[in-house]
Amino acid sequence: MKRVLTIASIFLIIGSSAAQEDPAWDFITGDIRLELHPLEEKVSGQVQYQFITGSKTDSVFLDARKMQIGAVRLNGKKAKHSYDGRRLVIRKKLRAGRNYSLAIEYECQPSQAVYFLGWKDSIQGNEQIWTQGQGKYNSHWVPSFDLMTEKVTFRTKIAVDRDYEVISNGQLYEIKDDGDMRAWGWEMNQPMSSYLLAFAVGRYDSMHKESESGIPIEMYYYPDDSLRVEPTYRFSREIFDFFEKEIGVPYPWQNYKMVPVRDFLYAGMENTGATLFSDAYLIDSTAFADRNFVNVNAHELAHQWFGNLVTEVDASSHWLHEGFASCYAWLAEKEFLGEDHFYWMLYDKAENLEAQAREGRGEFLLDPKAGSLTFYDKGGLALLMLRELLGEESFRKAISEFLLTFSFKNATVSDFMRLAESSSGRDLNDYRRTWLESTSFPYREVMDHLRRSYRPIDLFMGLRQELTASSAEDESIILRYWDATDSDPFKKRVILSYHRSLSPEFIKTAYETGSLQVRQALSLVPGAFEGDLLPYFESLLHDDSYTTLENALYRVWLHQPDKRIFYLEKVKGIIGFPNKNIRQLWLLLAILTRDYGTAVEKHMYREELFGYTAPQFPMEVRQLAFSLIGEVFPYSRKNLEDLINAAVHPSWQFRQFARNILKEELNEPDRRRRFEQILEALRGEEYEYLKKQLDNQ
Repeated sequence: MKRVLTIASIFLIIGSSAAQEDPAWDFITGDIRLELHPLEEKVSGQVQYQFITGSKTDSVFLDARKMQIGAVRLNGKKAKHSYDGRRLVIRKKLRAGRNYSLAIEYECQPSQAVYFLGWKDSIQGNEQIWTQGQGKYNSHWVPSFDLMTEKVTFRTKIAVDRDYEVISNGQLYEIKDDGDMRAWGWEMNQPMSSYLLAFAVGRYDSMHKESESGIPIEMYYYPDDSLRVEPTYRFSREIFDFFEKEIGVPYPWQNYKMVPVRDFLYAGMENTGATLFSDAYLIDSTAFADRNFVNVNAHELAHQWFGNLVTEVDASSHWLHEGFASCYAWLAEKEFLGEDHFYWMLYDKAENLEAQAREGRGEFLLDPKAGSLTFYDKGGLALLMLRELLGEESFRKAISEFLLTFSFKNATVSDFMRLAESSSGRDLNDYRRTWLESTSFPYREVMDHLRRSYRPIDLFMGLRQELTASSAEDESIILRYWDATDSDPFKKRVILSYHRSLSPEFIKTAYETGSLQVRQALSLVPGAFEGDLLPYFESLLHDDSYTTLENALYRVWLHQPDKRIFYLEKVKGIIGFPNKNIRQLWLLLAILTRDYGTAVEKHMYREELFGYTAPQFPMEVRQLAFSLIGEVFPYSRKNLEDLINAAVHPSWQFRQFARNILKEELNEPDRRRRFEQILEALRGEEYEYLKKQLDNQ
């Protein structure tokens, strides 16, 4: 405990002595009080800021989007102000070097940044409220600052129905009941950018751990998901301890919380000390081998240093956030998932980036409009290659100097590069031109590094070269390389790339490796299987992999019609991933299989499958249901109503998926008439969207 207090004191001194101030004013603290009204999707709030003027000014402003502004007081007195629905301007001559208090009362129904789920359906226990400020602006629910350069120490008190828990940034300092409402008070002890403000409301249990340095780590989960806690949060404390050692700078906040939420817009979001993440990552032990939380877990935790402790000035320095978080997440994966996973992951990323550049879509890392592949993958590889160039000792020194110099402040890529050069004594102009300023991707440099670093990748590249040089894909060449390594990802890639050249005996040997990765690759090999290969393929139905099971079930059902009932009975009752991939496929195949189940059972299967498009289910479940049903059956009226609901969903990926289906449906005259009938029963956003689509067709 003493060590933690000492570290916090050091950070406070650094942050206070080197604060970056606006020429006119600097906001120091913010005290937010909210009441949440989920049925109305409304927020009633008060916020009080303390700020200091750096020079004389006749106004101060905050970002506040689509709010009803009530009383505005400056130092306790009613203040003149103007508001245009976007910016609140307080008009008052302010003297330099003075402390001021600004209090604002407001109400709003946020069109984004706050999301209310499950409050209007009939399902008990799935109610949630959560926020997403990055790129969506928390100024939709609290007058604040859309720019990242204003750092404030926040205290947040949120009142909601007492049946639900509220989780937010910082330390919980108070829980207070008032009738049917319960207020949860959370406070930070260090400044942060307001886009990192967050809260989540729902029904949760939690598992508590502490890092080696004494930092509390809280891992939240739904009350019914206790069996998923260990596989979901596997390595969480170990990753935390690894980062404190690897980064060389102590974790800068009071505690760390991880909170799953439904239908989240991204995989995760690194709100200060309180990561929100998609509950699609709440997995069981079988799912861990195929899809786990480790990368997202490590990535969002790394952001607590890279992005939260030190924040970019603007998007041209986004590498300092996503590239750095990606790199450190990969190092954590290497530590806990192994070198085989790490190096083959880098190999795949390099191949994707080279393909992007070859197609003329390459981007440079300082481009503020670059895409995710550039900021995350090219950015992560750029930092790994800088680590290789400088050596681990010089690299760690540069990282720690950068973080300590700019703690609780903003920085640019140039700031980092200048410190990296000074701490290492190296001229990095060539590196900057190659990795940061060029739209090309240094593929050869990366592949040479991977071949030097990890022999299985060198073997695979050698195999590719030898087979390309030969007149045919000779199995004897493949076998020689196959026997030269125990790397499962190597063998998986051999199966996927060269299966057409492999004999049945070779394929049998591959099955007998027992490797989940190799056997999963075999489940994807196209074509029918017969004779003595059939029992090998059927054995995939026993693998501890929901991906393998899904692939294998569909293919044996398709190619062995006489044994369909046998296969369905074998996997009956298995759910699969959080999107219910096995269950939904099983339902579809059970409906289509003649003589399987009674008429009543068939009806039940159909009702269950068709019901998964409904809004009370997570979007991953709904998307799969829409896909499976649409491949075989016409959508029911209820499915079409659910499709319209999905077309205005907050998640742009799911929303676009639904809109693409809706567009195809509207192109068919008979189906269009069904939508015209549905329109009459719709209200609000769903009505407006469908009416616009019908008018445009």
